[in-house]
Amino acid sequence: MKFLTEYRDPTVAARYLEEIKKAVTRPWTIMEVCGGQTHSLVKNGILNLLPKEINMVHGPGCPVCVTPVSLIDKAIYLAEEKGVILGSFGDMLRVPGSGKSLLEAKAAGADIRILYSPLEAVKLAEQHPDREVVFFAVGFETTAPANALSVLHAEKMGLSNYSILASHVRVPPAIRAVMDDPESRIEAFLAAGHVCTIMGTGEYGPLVEEYGIPMVVTGFEPIDLLQGILMTVKQLEAGEAKLENQYTRMVRPAGNANAMDAIFQVFEITDRSWRGMGEIPASGYRVREPYAAYDATRKFMVNIAEAPENPECISGAIMKGLAKPLDCPNFGTKCKPETPLGAPMVSSEGACAAYYNFSGLLAEMDA
Repeated sequence: MKFLTEYRDPTVAARYLEEIKKAVTRPWTIMEVCGGQTHSLVKNGILNLLPKEINMVHGPGCPVCVTPVSLIDKAIYLAEEKGVILGSFGDMLRVPGSGKSLLEAKAAGADIRILYSPLEAVKLAEQHPDREVVFFAVGFETTAPANALSVLHAEKMGLSNYSILASHVRVPPAIRAVMDDPESRIEAFLAAGHVCTIMGTGEYGPLVEEYGIPMVVTGFEPIDLLQGILMTVKQLEAGEAKLENQYTRMVRPAGNANAMDAIFQVFEITDRSWRGMGEIPASGYRVREPYAAYDATRKFMVNIAEAPENPECISGAIMKGLAKPLDCPNFGTKCKPETPLGAPMVSSEGACAAYYNFSGLLAEMDA
């Protein structure tokens, strides 16, 4: 348990909470970008322990939540109409498309398999040379290296029956989109530590300067989050706007050079549509032309138009920090993990799932 229990020490947590209470003198709105941070804040009870002046709002850092409806539809089309073996991470299966979810397609007979790594999909392609295998490559910069490596491995192995359906998104442009929203009231950010582990911190300094907001790269354990919040509050109270790194045990300013080399060998930056947020310029990755044979959209000439989000789902407002899950009139009633109206209720990093599964607020609503 080394490097884990020390970041869950209740005595240290209590000390940080006391320092936060002493430091804060007025209301502040802080967005934690990553869904993993949201889940940690909720399930560890931190939101209930922070002083009332601190309003934590939940950002767009859930890759499943922001995967557009059209890509769900494309994945289903490939599995149902093209007869591919479709590999996917498990939390994508219940996310609703325009007509059905991957789970419903699987139940109807499509060959959709839950995998834990894209390299498992490459292995499937090797084992089934008579079948096309497509991996649903969803994620932020964190999972992009593994998906890129799967393409490079498939090429090295001479596998012509492997491809990826890429739905990769980038965090810095999403922060810019949040700040450019005229309704935004965000005053500081906790940046996602795992993304910065891969990409470094170079893209965040210009955001701090442009918008005049504090930004603290933060980890995911309770002590990480409390220390990150304290660092943020100290900046806000002092009228400062700096980029700071709480997650120094993992994040280096230059990031991981080998991981970035893999990303940019296979992918290039492109505009990307975000579910609930619309198109954000330069916010995604697409497969570069030299690897077009491994791009499922090109390989199968998939052309499916963007479908609208369920109008009863307020996920866009939640991910932009304009609302919280309990502001949704359908939370816990019409929208549950078994019957989701949108992705944040079923994703392992979705804010709605965090509130539903960990906060105990649903019991209070029913009381």
